[in-house]
Amino acid sequence: MDDVDGFAGRASDLPEPDKALPVDPAASVPVAPRSAEPSAASAPTPSSALPPPAAPPPASSRPAVPVPDVPPPTARRPAAPPPAEPAGREVADTGQASARKKRSFLRELPLLLAVALVLALVVKSLLVQSFYIPTGSMEDTLQPGDRVLVNKVVYKTRDIKRGEVVVFNGDNSFNGAQSASGAGWFGVGAQGEKDYIKRVIGLPGDRVSCCDARGRLSVNGVPLDESAYLYPGDRPSIESFDIVVPEDRLWVMGDHRSVSQDSRAHLGDPGGGTVPIDKVVGLAFVIVWPLGHAGTLGIPETFSQPGLSGGGSDRG
Repeated sequence: MDDVDGFAGRASDLPEPDKALPVDPAASVPVAPRSAEPSAASAPTPSSALPPPAAPPPASSRPAVPVPDVPPPTARRPAAPPPAEPAGREVADTGQASARKKRSFLRELPLLLAVALVLALVVKSLLVQSFYIPTGSMEDTLQPGDRVLVNKVVYKTRDIKRGEVVVFNGDNSFNGAQSASGAGWFGVGAQGEKDYIKRVIGLPGDRVSCCDARGRLSVNGVPLDESAYLYPGDRPSIESFDIVVPEDRLWVMGDHRSVSQDSRAHLGDPGGGTVPIDKVVGLAFVIVWPLGHAGTLGIPETFSQPGLSGGGSDRG
């Protein structure tokens, strides 16, 4: 057989009629079957001898391309809260902290007590002192067993006033009279103390006398109404007296006149029963114990009468 289009073949090399050609798997392009050998007259030209491009195979015949398994992006999760402490541990921690505080307080307690003691001694020596009332010489104003606070600095800034209740040292003037125990802050009075508590009736230069036609006590000729503080049923004085208070001294009396050993009981002593001002410890200004009898100690109204200060040195 003649070569056609550069192809020389034998009859045995031609495919059988109507038999499909094998498909090249690499090219995936089917080869069209050829019919019987064409004649020379009908042989195509070199340009038309090639078969037309075959259409791409259907999708079902294409080999599957593997796709990598990439997980889809996930949203960021919020951080989980820390696990809660067990209730038992919290209770244990609280108990340990409480125990530590208690031990710390017990260790500091002696120091706190020492500081309190030092402060009390400083206050007592410089500012305020507590006194215990052992007798009834100032009833009903002060009862036996009362404790009063005494201001020790007030008379460094002003003069003593009539009607005030004062504590004074009675050495060389009130020896043997009832005393007010200087109990300090802890209720223990010093042995041999000669502190007394009375009401001031006359200042330096005052004329104090008793009694007028109506049995009243007078200061500078002005009678006093002592009903606000005098012990019920007592008279202003059983003894009669008439004295001018020397310079820098005071005339003092208890509110329970029938039992009080005050200036009247020491008329024959040096000073005629009067007390040196420089022996005054301070002003008793408040009752602090017992609580049922607590209260302030003021000046009775009768001592504010206009003509009372005519003869005395009341400069306050």
